[in-house]
Amino acid sequence: MSDLDKQIEQLKRCEPLKESEVKALCLKAIEILVEESNVQRVDAPVTICGDIHGQFYDMKELFKVGGDCPKTNYLFLGDFVDRGFYSVETFLLLLALKVRYPDRITLIRGNHESRQITQVYGFYDECLRKYGSVNVWRHCTDIFDYLSLSALVENKIFCVHGGLSPAIMTLDQIRTIDRKQEVPHDGAMCDLLWSDPEDIVDGWGLSPRGAGFLFGGSVSIVTVWSAPNYCYRCGNVAAILELDENLNKEFRVFDAAKQESRAAPTKKPAPDYFL
Repeated sequence: MSDLDKQIEQLKRCEPLKESEVKALCLKAIEILVEESNVQRVDAPVTICGDIHGQFYDMKELFKVGGDCPKTNYLFLGDFVDRGFYSVETFLLLLALKVRYPDRITLIRGNHESRQITQVYGFYDECLRKYGSVNVWRHCTDIFDYLSLSALVENKIFCVHGGLSPAIMTLDQIRTIDRKQEVPHDGAMCDLLWSDPEDIVDGWGLSPRGAGFLFGGSVSIVTVWSAPNYCYRCGNVAAILELDENLNKEFRVFDAAKQESRAAPTKKPAPDYFL
């Protein structure tokens, strides 16, 4: 068994890696991610997953329902960190799987893959608490800058964390964005990560979240949310979206992991703003 395979098994047990191992893993991941496009091409069949938000044991439930990587081809739509108790283990497991099986798992950026946001909503504090320094947080946030901004399944289904932008008319405009930066406060890159669909909006509207836009009108859209019992108290179920080779859709719904299957957290989750 290779060192990377051992690290994957360790992370599956929700055991964090050493700081030196995190640094080495991140450097390997950058070599892979730098070659990917802002609009990363993804082949079907594929299973599409929404926000995880550090809910490690619920992500294990996701893999029970969807199947293990690399048997299942996965596309994760961002927001791997913050709010939950295990952002470190969650993100590093997904990153290790990306390094081990680069063609079988695609990770794109969410609005929480941001230095500013993670300093408020938990990931920064978690890294400091678990490692005694912010070095692991720095290594991981450097990775954020290399994550693709969107994905395109079989040149037909456009996938993004947030939504559309009035500044973007074509996919080629997304491809020309310099993504290797902190998420801007406005503009096309910001909108892709922050915008939200809204049924009552015709066209474009200002977002109450202060970034991105609300968009509506003639839009064909599916929202995928993969964090059950969000923030450990919302009581919701979660889902993944399976697309077969013909792009037929099937939602797989799952509940939060049972309490007895979870390790005891060391700290309450992050603040509630913008639940």
